[in-house]
This record gives sequence, C-alpha cells and structure tokens, in this order.
Amino acid sequence: MLPSSSAPAAAAASLLLLLAGVVRADGTEQSEAAFTGSWSSPSPSPPFLATPPDAPLADPNQECAPYSYGPVSAAMSASPAQFPAIWQPVSALLSSDSEGQAKYNAIKGNIPNIQPKGTLGVPDSAILDKYNGASDPDCWWTASTCTTPKASGVQPDVAAVPEPMTLGYGFDDGPNCSHNAFYQYLADKKQKATMFYVGSNVLDWPLQAQRAVADGHEICVHSWSHRSMTAFNNEQAFAELWYTQKAIKLVTGYTPTCWRPPLGDVDDRIRFIAQSLGMYNVLWKYNSNDWEVSSGAATPAEVQANYDALISAAGSGTFATAGAIILAHELNNYTMQTALDNYPKLASAFKHIVPVGVALNKTQPYAETNYTQASFAEYIGSASSSSTNSSSSSSSSGNKNSTSAQAAGDSGALSIRSGSVISATLVVVMGVVAAVVA
Repeated sequence: MLPSSSAPAAAAASLLLLLAGVVRADGTEQSEAAFTGSWSSPSPSPPFLATPPDAPLADPNQECAPYSYGPVSAAMSASPAQFPAIWQPVSALLSSDSEGQAKYNAIKGNIPNIQPKGTLGVPDSAILDKYNGASDPDCWWTASTCTTPKASGVQPDVAAVPEPMTLGYGFDDGPNCSHNAFYQYLADKKQKATMFYVGSNVLDWPLQAQRAVADGHEICVHSWSHRSMTAFNNEQAFAELWYTQKAIKLVTGYTPTCWRPPLGDVDDRIRFIAQSLGMYNVLWKYNSNDWEVSSGAATPAEVQANYDALISAAGSGTFATAGAIILAHELNNYTMQTALDNYPKLASAFKHIVPVGVALNKTQPYAETNYTQASFAEYIGSASSSSTNSSSSSSSSGNKNSTSAQAAGDSGALSIRSGSVISATLVVVMGVVAAVVA
C-alpha cells in the first residue's frame, strides 16, 4: 500500500514526473528492442497515412529510433501549444484551448459530486483504506470491481461480451514502437483487435498508431499519461481523456468512442466525464497480469497460468451463454510474444475472437461517420471464410516480412531483444500507481 502521509505521496508524484521525463530523451531509444518484423504501408493508403521514408518503419533495427512526423511536430511546437507535455500528468486544460474549455464548462455542473481519490494521478491509499467497499457509493472499481454505476444516467461498464463462446480481444498501452511483427502476425491470421492507446505514445509513435487503423484494428483511449484516473480532479480527468482523443484524431483522422482506465481505476465521476466525451468504458473479467513480469510482481509461469485458466474456462462451458474480455498488453516484447504464444490456444478454445466493439455490434467505432467496422455477424462470416482460426503455432515463420527469426536459431519463433525505454518507464509508473490496490 502507498503511505497515507502527504510527503511520500508527493515523493511518488515526483518520481512519476522524473520517470516520464526520460521517455523521449534524445537518442535513448536508438538501442530499444525491435520486435522483429516490418511493415509496408497498404495500397491504396488511407489519405491521412504517412508512408516511409517519413520514418524507418521498414527496418526492424530502426523502427524504435525517434523520428519526426510533420503534423505532430507542428502541433507540439505551435504557439500557443496544442497539447500538454508528453508523459506528464495533465494538471489543467491548456489556457489557449477554447474548444476544450467550452466542452468542459458545458458538463462540469453535472459531474457527480465525488471527491478525487488522490492527487494529480497518484492515488492516496488512505482513501482506499477508509472507503466503504460494502456500500460502495461511488461504484469504485478499484475497491469493489463495481461495473453498474450508482449515479443516475451513467452508462454501465462493458466487462464481458454478449456473444457466446466469444473472446473480446484487445491490448493496452500501445502503440509500441516495436510492434510491427506482432501486428503482422495478427494480419497474417486476419485477426483484428481493440487497441487501447496512451495519448503520449500516439504522439511519440504516430506511424505505429496509423498502422493500427490501416490494419483494421479498433482504437480506444487509454488516457494521456497512464495514471490513476480517480486520483485526478474533474478538469484534469477531462483533460487526460480529451487530449488523448485529440492526439488520436490528429494522427489517424478518427475520434474514439471507447476507452479503458489504466489499472481499471474508475468511479462514477470518471465514467460521467468519459461519457460526456462520447466514450463507453471497457473493462475485463480475465486478467493475464502480463505487465507485471517486467516489474517482478509476476512470473512468466503465473502469466501462463492466467491464460490457461481462461482457456480452461472456455473448454468447460463457462462462456456458453456470454463471452469474455481479456486484459493483455502491447507493453513490451514479453507481453507481445506471450500473446502470440497463446493465440492458437485461444483460437482453439473460443469459437470466435473479435474486437470488443465488433462483439457489441458497434459498427461505427469513431465519432466520424466515414468509417465503419463489421458487425459481429459480418466479422465471423468473413473469419470463417478466410479460416482465421485455422491451426497454427506461435511461430512467426509464416510472417513474410520477418527478417531475423530463422537467423536467430529459434525454430521460427520471433527474436526478442532487450526491453524498451518506454516499456520500462511505463511498467514502473504502473507499479507505483498499482501499489494502492495491492
């Protein structure tokens, strides 16, 4: 548990800011891990899609090298600023952001009167210790795993999918600069997923975010700085979501209508704010805990046991009347490789694996009306005809763009290198925030 005194909390906040500051330090990512693989932009390209050589995406040894992308560079260097500092928790809406200010002013009088549970994204364990989890007046997921709001007019969370024997498939914390082979594996399997993107990552790695749209994945919001959402005040929480939506819109051309709170930390106050921005909340009931391996809080064996438990539940008929949603991550090479290792098992255990929005029949996943995704019936019909769930292994030997798997002498398995700066930083941040619920 985090100490309840203000001094340790302030120290934790300072640590978070210090860690965030190393993410885009010049040159630090030149030696980042490259999850072996490459990408060529689709033909024809969407009109917003940048193409190499704007960034060295075609070379797995260079895909994590820092690069400049015109629209992002212009937005970040504009005066007045269009976005807050990357990886810093948002302390307030930008004074120059008249659109954001107007939207916030229009809703702030209706936000449920629930006090923040920390300061600037850092949770206060004393609040959790004193909170009445039995009556749970705030429907605070961290305290009670509540998903049915107590506040009037607030939409319930999506923690499962309604379709039997169906897995709502998705990954948090992207886009990861080294995700090309992971995404190529999914593309080769004709498998789409829901990607919960951190706003700061989107501006750090815009071309990687664009690939998700080009590949047909569904993009959702995962906050700006990946802090505890209930530990922000109203304006800060609004800004964390608002600027992430704006970043995704800038880079991809689309505004998400779904989101997931980091660590699941949400209450009715935060739900209302997100709902006011046109987003519904996606949680889960099956947690791989894959992100905890890098911090030492979990072992690979424990993560595999979590995957195996989900697979076993599918085999025992647990999902005969309604499906499941799994929590997994695009965080680092380990989490992506583990997802690949388990994909064939999941495909054998579940009748269908689909993006969450597809399972909910949300054919318009973005605020813009010029994009539609398949309904559930359309998706599974297409998957069936293309043998999405055909027998396969977690090897990338079928990835025509893989450049070093065989050379690594790993019998076709993807070659894994050392962890990335972004991944390591985010794991530590997640660990500090998660301490309040330990």
